[in-house]
Amino acid sequence: MYTIISATNRPGSNSLKVSKIYQQIFKEHGIEATLFSLEDFNSMKRDEHFNLIESSYLAPATKFVFVMPEYNGSFPGIFKLLMDISDLSVCWNFKKVMLVGVANGRSGNLRGIDAMTNMCNYMKMDVYYHKLPISSISKEIQDDEFVHEHTIQEVKNQIEGYINY
Repeated sequence: MYTIISATNRPGSNSLKVSKIYQQIFKEHGIEATLFSLEDFNSMKRDEHFNLIESSYLAPATKFVFVMPEYNGSFPGIFKLLMDISDLSVCWNFKKVMLVGVANGRSGNLRGIDAMTNMCNYMKMDVYYHKLPISSISKEIQDDEFVHEHTIQEVKNQIEGYINY
């Protein structure tokens, strides 16, 4: 099972738009990727709601896609919290992950991708080598679709490689 995580709780985020585009491209390749958005995630502890998230989206996944916006040179704290309160060995250990950075700046959250790579390595995750920072995101997306052909092709190349990974 593939799980795409839109790693921010900000409503209407570009990360969620990008996540939906990734989900659609996976579908075009015959893969039903589950999308989990942190928009409604506000749990600070392991409760019944969190246990449902863990059992539905995290534990059954064999491959993850993290779509992470840039927050202060890294990724959102709510995403770190999700990981911190989850069962590390069940949810993350020895699973594959592909990283996508999203930012309005010119680096596409490259620092956040690097920080998450280190964290994933610590959690014994297998990080796919093709990490994609998407810069100037507000110019890249129009009507919830990528508008530049080179970005569309790069996303498709990343996904196709990951499917075979």
